[in-house]
Amino acid sequence: MPARQLNTYQKERGGLRLLFLLLPILFTLVYWCGSMTWLKGALWEMSRPHGAEQELLGKSQAWVKQEMQDFKQKLTQVYAARGSVLQIVREVLKDHDVQEEQTEEILQLTEVAIKKVLENYVLMPDWALEAIGATIDEERTSKSYGGEGMMTWQLSLFAFSSANPPATILQPSITPGNCWPFQGSQGHVVIRLPEHICPTAFTVWHISKAVSPSGEVSSAPREFTVFGVDEAMAETLLGTFTYDVHKEIAQTFHVQKELPRTFRYIKFQVQSNWGNPKYTCVYRVQVHGMTASDNTCRP
Repeated sequence: MPARQLNTYQKERGGLRLLFLLLPILFTLVYWCGSMTWLKGALWEMSRPHGAEQELLGKSQAWVKQEMQDFKQKLTQVYAARGSVLQIVREVLKDHDVQEEQTEEILQLTEVAIKKVLENYVLMPDWALEAIGATIDEERTSKSYGGEGMMTWQLSLFAFSSANPPATILQPSITPGNCWPFQGSQGHVVIRLPEHICPTAFTVWHISKAVSPSGEVSSAPREFTVFGVDEAMAETLLGTFTYDVHKEIAQTFHVQKELPRTFRYIKFQVQSNWGNPKYTCVYRVQVHGMTASDNTCRP
Protein backbone atom coordinates (compact mmCIF):
# COMPACT_ATOMS: atom_id res chain seq x y z
CA MET A 1 0.00 0.00 0.00
CA PRO A 2 1.45 3.45 -0.98
CA ALA A 3 2.57 5.65 1.92
CA ARG A 4 -0.07 8.28 1.16
CA GLN A 5 -2.92 5.78 1.18
CA LEU A 6 -1.52 4.18 4.32
CA ASN A 7 -1.50 7.56 6.07
CA THR A 8 -5.12 8.22 5.04
CA TYR A 9 -6.15 4.74 6.18
CA GLN A 10 -4.49 5.24 9.57
CA LYS A 11 -6.24 8.57 10.06
CA GLU A 12 -9.64 7.09 9.20
CA ARG A 13 -8.99 4.14 11.50
CA GLY A 14 -7.91 6.50 14.26
CA GLY A 15 -11.08 8.58 13.82
CA LEU A 16 -13.30 5.52 14.09
CA ARG A 17 -11.41 4.40 17.16
CA LEU A 18 -11.96 7.74 18.86
CA LEU A 19 -15.64 7.65 17.96
CA PHE A 20 -16.08 4.23 19.58
CA LEU A 21 -14.32 5.47 22.71
CA LEU A 22 -16.54 8.55 22.97
CA LEU A 23 -19.95 6.99 22.24
CA PRO A 24 -20.21 4.82 25.40
CA ILE A 25 -19.49 7.86 27.57
CA LEU A 26 -22.20 9.95 25.93
CA PHE A 27 -24.73 7.11 25.92
CA THR A 28 -24.10 6.57 29.64
CA LEU A 29 -24.75 10.24 30.34
CA VAL A 30 -27.98 10.33 28.33
CA TYR A 31 -29.14 7.07 29.91
CA TRP A 32 -28.51 8.47 33.39
CA CYS A 33 -30.55 11.60 32.66
CA GLY A 34 -33.36 9.49 31.24
CA SER A 35 -33.28 7.23 34.30
CA MET A 36 -33.58 10.23 36.60
CA THR A 37 -36.65 11.41 34.69
CA TRP A 38 -38.20 7.93 34.92
CA LEU A 39 -37.44 7.78 38.64
CA LYS A 40 -39.13 11.12 39.24
CA GLY A 41 -42.21 9.91 37.39
CA ALA A 42 -42.25 6.65 39.34
CA LEU A 43 -42.06 8.49 42.64
CA TRP A 44 -44.97 10.65 41.59
CA GLU A 45 -47.08 7.64 40.66
CA MET A 46 -46.40 5.94 44.01
CA SER A 47 -47.06 9.08 46.03
CA ARG A 48 -50.16 10.51 44.42
CA PRO A 49 -53.65 9.46 45.60
CA HIS A 50 -55.87 7.31 43.35
CA GLY A 51 -59.58 6.93 42.61
CA ALA A 52 -61.99 8.67 44.95
CA GLU A 53 -59.09 9.65 47.18
CA GLN A 54 -57.50 11.51 44.29
CA GLU A 55 -60.74 13.37 43.58
CA LEU A 56 -60.95 14.47 47.21
CA LEU A 57 -57.34 15.44 47.73
CA GLY A 58 -56.30 16.52 44.24
CA LYS A 59 -52.71 17.10 43.25
CA SER A 60 -50.52 19.06 45.63
CA GLN A 61 -48.99 22.02 43.80
CA ALA A 62 -46.52 22.52 46.62
CA TRP A 63 -45.39 18.90 46.34
CA VAL A 64 -44.96 19.17 42.57
CA LYS A 65 -42.94 22.37 42.94
CA GLN A 66 -40.71 20.82 45.58
CA GLU A 67 -40.12 17.75 43.41
CA MET A 68 -39.09 19.95 40.48
CA GLN A 69 -36.73 21.96 42.68
CA ASP A 70 -35.14 18.84 44.17
CA PHE A 71 -34.71 17.27 40.76
CA LYS A 72 -33.17 20.45 39.36
CA GLN A 73 -30.79 20.68 42.34
CA LYS A 74 -29.54 17.12 41.81
CA LEU A 75 -28.88 17.70 38.14
CA THR A 76 -27.17 21.01 38.92
CA GLN A 77 -24.76 19.12 41.17
CA VAL A 78 -23.98 16.74 38.33
CA TYR A 79 -23.49 19.68 35.97
CA ALA A 80 -21.05 21.22 38.46
CA ALA A 81 -19.14 17.92 38.58
CA ARG A 82 -18.52 17.82 34.85
CA GLY A 83 -14.82 18.42 35.57
CA SER A 84 -14.65 14.99 37.18
CA VAL A 85 -16.37 13.46 34.16
CA LEU A 86 -13.82 15.03 31.84
CA GLN A 87 -10.99 13.74 34.01
CA ILE A 88 -12.36 10.20 33.75
CA VAL A 89 -12.58 10.58 29.97
CA ARG A 90 -8.97 11.76 29.91
CA GLU A 91 -7.85 8.71 31.90
CA VAL A 92 -9.75 6.34 29.60
CA LEU A 93 -8.14 7.89 26.53
CA LYS A 94 -4.71 7.65 28.14
CA ASP A 95 -5.25 3.97 28.90
CA HIS A 96 -5.98 3.46 25.18
CA ASP A 97 -2.81 5.30 24.11
CA VAL A 98 -4.69 8.11 22.39
CA GLN A 99 -2.41 10.97 21.30
CA GLU A 100 -2.54 14.21 23.27
CA GLU A 101 -3.80 16.28 20.34
CA GLN A 102 -6.68 13.89 19.75
CA THR A 103 -7.37 13.69 23.48
CA GLU A 104 -7.91 17.45 23.70
CA GLU A 105 -10.25 17.35 20.72
CA ILE A 106 -12.30 14.54 22.28
CA LEU A 107 -12.45 16.36 25.63
CA GLN A 108 -13.79 19.49 23.93
CA LEU A 109 -16.48 17.50 22.13
CA THR A 110 -17.36 15.67 25.34
CA GLU A 111 -17.72 18.92 27.28
CA VAL A 112 -20.01 20.36 24.61
CA ALA A 113 -22.15 17.21 24.66
CA ILE A 114 -22.38 17.18 28.46
CA LYS A 115 -23.36 20.82 28.55
CA LYS A 116 -26.02 20.38 25.88
CA VAL A 117 -27.57 17.30 27.51
CA LEU A 118 -27.67 18.75 31.01
CA GLU A 119 -28.94 22.16 29.91
CA ASN A 120 -31.99 20.46 28.42
CA TYR A 121 -32.78 18.99 31.85
CA VAL A 122 -31.56 21.71 34.24
CA LEU A 123 -32.10 25.04 32.53
CA MET A 124 -35.21 24.03 30.59
CA PRO A 125 -37.51 22.04 32.89
CA ASP A 126 -40.47 20.42 31.17
CA TRP A 127 -43.86 21.33 32.67
CA ALA A 128 -45.95 19.41 30.10
CA LEU A 129 -45.24 16.05 31.69
CA GLU A 130 -48.03 13.84 33.00
CA ALA A 131 -45.71 12.42 35.67
CA ILE A 132 -45.65 15.78 37.49
CA GLY A 133 -49.33 16.62 37.08
CA ALA A 134 -49.85 18.02 33.56
CA THR A 135 -53.17 17.03 31.96
CA ILE A 136 -55.16 17.61 28.77
CA ASP A 137 -58.22 19.84 28.65
CA GLU A 138 -60.32 17.39 26.62
CA GLU A 139 -63.21 19.82 26.05
CA ARG A 140 -60.92 22.31 24.31
CA THR A 141 -58.91 19.73 22.32
CA SER A 142 -59.46 18.26 18.85
CA LYS A 143 -60.80 14.72 18.65
CA SER A 144 -58.43 11.81 18.12
CA TYR A 145 -58.37 10.15 14.69
CA GLY A 146 -58.43 6.42 14.03
CA GLY A 147 -59.89 6.14 10.58
CA GLU A 148 -58.73 5.30 7.07
CA GLY A 149 -55.04 5.72 6.45
CA MET A 150 -53.95 4.16 9.74
CA MET A 151 -53.81 0.58 8.42
CA THR A 152 -50.07 0.66 7.65
CA TRP A 153 -49.37 1.61 11.24
CA GLN A 154 -51.77 -0.94 12.69
CA LEU A 155 -50.17 -3.79 10.76
CA SER A 156 -46.66 -2.83 11.80
CA LEU A 157 -44.80 -3.94 14.88
CA PHE A 158 -44.98 -0.39 16.21
CA ALA A 159 -48.73 0.04 15.77
CA PHE A 160 -50.61 2.63 17.72
CA SER A 161 -54.18 2.14 18.81
CA SER A 162 -56.92 4.02 16.99
CA ALA A 163 -57.82 5.43 20.39
CA ASN A 164 -54.45 6.99 21.24
CA PRO A 165 -55.51 9.89 23.50
CA PRO A 166 -54.12 13.44 23.45
CA ALA A 167 -52.36 12.70 26.76
CA THR A 168 -49.88 10.65 24.70
CA ILE A 169 -47.99 13.89 24.03
CA LEU A 170 -47.34 14.28 27.78
CA GLN A 171 -45.31 11.06 27.91
CA PRO A 172 -41.49 10.94 27.52
CA SER A 173 -41.57 7.92 25.17
CA ILE A 174 -40.76 8.70 21.53
CA THR A 175 -41.27 5.42 19.66
CA PRO A 176 -42.82 4.86 16.22
CA GLY A 177 -46.60 4.95 16.45
CA ASN A 178 -46.71 6.25 20.03
CA CYS A 179 -48.28 9.57 19.05
CA TRP A 180 -51.59 11.40 19.18
CA PRO A 181 -53.34 11.57 15.76
CA PHE A 182 -56.04 14.04 14.80
CA GLN A 183 -57.94 14.27 11.52
CA GLY A 184 -56.59 16.41 8.68
CA SER A 185 -53.75 18.89 8.82
CA GLN A 186 -55.25 21.31 11.34
CA GLY A 187 -56.01 20.65 14.99
CA HIS A 188 -55.16 21.77 18.49
CA VAL A 189 -54.57 20.55 22.01
CA VAL A 190 -54.86 22.48 25.29
CA ILE A 191 -52.44 21.43 28.03
CA ARG A 192 -53.16 22.15 31.68
CA LEU A 193 -49.84 22.61 33.49
CA PRO A 194 -49.32 21.56 37.13
CA GLU A 195 -49.07 25.25 38.07
CA HIS A 196 -48.83 28.74 36.62
CA ILE A 197 -45.54 29.41 34.81
CA CYS A 198 -43.89 32.05 32.66
CA PRO A 199 -43.36 30.06 29.44
CA THR A 200 -40.01 30.65 27.75
CA ALA A 201 -39.82 27.96 25.06
CA PHE A 202 -41.47 24.87 23.57
CA THR A 203 -39.93 21.67 22.25
CA VAL A 204 -41.71 19.57 19.61
CA TRP A 205 -40.71 15.96 18.88
CA HIS A 206 -41.38 13.67 15.94
CA ILE A 207 -39.74 10.46 14.74
CA SER A 208 -37.34 10.54 11.79
CA LYS A 209 -37.73 8.85 8.41
CA ALA A 210 -35.02 6.40 9.43
CA VAL A 211 -37.21 4.76 12.09
CA SER A 212 -40.62 5.31 10.50
CA PRO A 213 -42.21 1.97 9.46
CA SER A 214 -43.68 3.70 6.40
CA GLY A 215 -40.37 5.32 5.48
CA GLU A 216 -41.82 8.85 5.54
CA VAL A 217 -43.03 11.45 8.03
CA SER A 218 -45.71 13.36 6.11
CA SER A 219 -47.97 13.34 9.19
CA ALA A 220 -45.55 15.48 11.21
CA PRO A 221 -46.71 18.99 12.22
CA ARG A 222 -45.26 21.76 10.07
CA GLU A 223 -46.57 25.24 10.87
CA PHE A 224 -47.99 25.72 14.35
CA THR A 225 -48.95 28.44 16.79
CA VAL A 226 -48.75 28.46 20.58
CA PHE A 227 -51.02 30.45 22.89
CA GLY A 228 -51.15 31.07 26.60
CA VAL A 229 -54.73 30.54 27.79
CA ASP A 230 -56.32 31.75 31.02
CA GLU A 231 -59.24 30.26 32.93
CA ALA A 232 -61.66 32.56 31.10
CA MET A 233 -60.43 31.03 27.80
CA ALA A 234 -58.81 34.28 26.64
CA GLU A 235 -55.79 33.51 24.43
CA THR A 236 -52.42 35.31 24.29
CA LEU A 237 -50.23 34.63 21.26
CA LEU A 238 -46.80 33.31 22.27
CA GLY A 239 -45.45 32.68 18.79
CA THR A 240 -45.84 31.09 15.36
CA PHE A 241 -43.26 28.47 14.38
CA THR A 242 -42.29 25.81 11.82
CA TYR A 243 -41.18 22.28 12.62
CA ASP A 244 -38.69 21.08 9.97
CA VAL A 245 -38.63 17.30 9.40
CA HIS A 246 -35.21 17.67 7.77
CA LYS A 247 -33.63 18.76 11.04
CA GLU A 248 -33.34 17.17 14.50
CA ILE A 249 -36.29 15.14 15.80
CA ALA A 250 -36.51 17.47 18.84
CA GLN A 251 -36.71 21.17 17.95
CA THR A 252 -36.97 24.00 20.50
CA PHE A 253 -38.77 27.27 19.78
CA HIS A 254 -38.55 30.32 22.04
CA VAL A 255 -41.44 32.60 23.01
CA GLN A 256 -41.54 35.52 20.59
CA LYS A 257 -42.84 38.24 22.90
CA GLU A 258 -42.59 39.50 26.47
CA LEU A 259 -45.33 38.12 28.66
CA PRO A 260 -47.30 40.22 31.16
CA ARG A 261 -48.23 37.29 33.38
CA THR A 262 -48.08 33.55 33.95
CA PHE A 263 -50.30 30.89 32.36
CA ARG A 264 -51.75 27.61 33.58
CA TYR A 265 -52.97 26.50 30.14
CA ILE A 266 -51.01 26.26 26.88
CA LYS A 267 -52.71 25.80 23.51
CA PHE A 268 -50.70 24.05 20.79
CA GLN A 269 -52.42 24.68 17.45
CA VAL A 270 -51.21 22.92 14.29
CA GLN A 271 -51.94 24.82 11.07
CA SER A 272 -50.38 22.42 8.55
CA ASN A 273 -48.43 19.17 8.26
CA TRP A 274 -45.89 17.75 5.81
CA GLY A 275 -48.37 16.46 3.24
CA ASN A 276 -50.55 13.79 4.83
CA PRO A 277 -54.15 14.61 3.79
CA LYS A 278 -55.82 12.26 6.27
CA TYR A 279 -54.25 12.91 9.65
CA THR A 280 -51.49 14.60 11.64
CA CYS A 281 -49.52 12.88 14.41
CA VAL A 282 -48.10 14.75 17.42
CA TYR A 283 -45.51 12.79 19.38
CA ARG A 284 -44.35 15.10 22.13
CA VAL A 285 -44.84 18.73 23.16
CA GLN A 286 -42.71 20.12 25.97
CA VAL A 287 -43.39 23.43 27.71
CA HIS A 288 -40.42 25.15 29.30
CA GLY A 289 -40.50 28.06 31.73
CA MET A 290 -40.22 29.22 35.31
CA THR A 291 -42.66 29.80 38.12
CA ALA A 292 -43.37 33.26 39.55
CA SER A 293 -44.58 33.98 43.07
CA ASP A 294 -46.88 36.86 42.07
CA ASN A 295 -48.05 35.42 38.70
CA THR A 296 -46.22 38.14 36.76
CA CYS A 297 -43.40 37.54 34.31
CA ARG A 298 -40.37 39.81 34.62
CA PRO A 299 -37.60 40.00 32.00
